[in-house]
Amino acid sequence: MPRETKEALRARILEIARRLDQHYPGATTALRWSDPWELLVATILSAQCTDEKVNEVTGRLFRKYRGPAAYAKANLAAFEKDIHSTGFFRSKTKSVTGAARVLIERFGGEVPRTMDELTQLPGVARKTANVVLGTAFGIAEGIVVDTHVHRVSDRLALCRSGEKNPEKVERALMDLLPRDRWIPFAHALVWHGRRVCMARNPQCETCFLSDLCPRRGVTASKAKAKRPAARTRPSSRAEPDP
Repeated sequence: MPRETKEALRARILEIARRLDQHYPGATTALRWSDPWELLVATILSAQCTDEKVNEVTGRLFRKYRGPAAYAKANLAAFEKDIHSTGFFRSKTKSVTGAARVLIERFGGEVPRTMDELTQLPGVARKTANVVLGTAFGIAEGIVVDTHVHRVSDRLALCRSGEKNPEKVERALMDLLPRDRWIPFAHALVWHGRRVCMARNPQCETCFLSDLCPRRGVTASKAKAKRPAARTRPSSRAEPDP
């Protein structure tokens, strides 16, 4: 693909966003939650863990602990056992119980609705804050850049080639897309990364974005033709991260 002007790149990403919306209508997180605090807990637990496993764990966790106060008072050893299968259980225990205490001490037990306040919580960096703000509150403060968004954005040449810093990828995407596209674009791109543009064997030959994609970093051996992904509506019960 020849070097693009900024205007051409903006036009291309808008068309990518339009097609993503068409193929993944109503795309949202696969994590299960019923209030902003549960989404925050689930997102912290999802680090280096599949959504399927997190949902399995939180199905029990959310019945055992009701609200931030219960987490703040939790026995740490018992909590570690409760979340052990999500991996990194010691650091996640400190993050979740610490976040609960800070919520109670500084925010009256309510999950805050700003980036600055959310990132004051233990275990909450920009990506997690974006998930909570966008998914729980519909606030477009930024764009969630997880492993799928990072990978697919690079392959689509929407950011600097080989960029390793997720926040730089986020800034590049924010500069290209209007704010009202930030939340749905990230959700849909995650689904595309799971169903079509996988890390291994991406389905380039059947991808509905193939004419808009330079396949940056994709070798011939990686891209193998497979049957097109079904156009089903994503839901919170969808498949986990690969």
